[in-house]
Amino acid sequence: MGDPQGATVSSDELELARAVVSALNLDILPEDIDPEAPLYGAGLGLDSIDILEVALAISRIYGFPLRSEGGDNMLIFRSLRSLNRHVQSHRSK
Repeated sequence: MGDPQGATVSSDELELARAVVSALNLDILPEDIDPEAPLYGAGLGLDSIDILEVALAISRIYGFPLRSEGGDNMLIFRSLRSLNRHVQSHRSK
């Protein structure tokens, strides 16, 4: 599971990867998302509209507001792992 370079994916990261894949209708298995790969551009290849969709899905699924234009978003959305850390520290569901 996870990245061929050996990064292991936690169950929380896998749950979040499933939410991202579902929200964006991506043609990739959640298990195949490298938790350390960039979400923007190279890596998963998301653009600003995709990030907005992910932010909306996270707000709905995890019960806290996540704004796509927030000042910390470059850090929050850097990778699945960084996004998961943010989600786990703020989730209410």
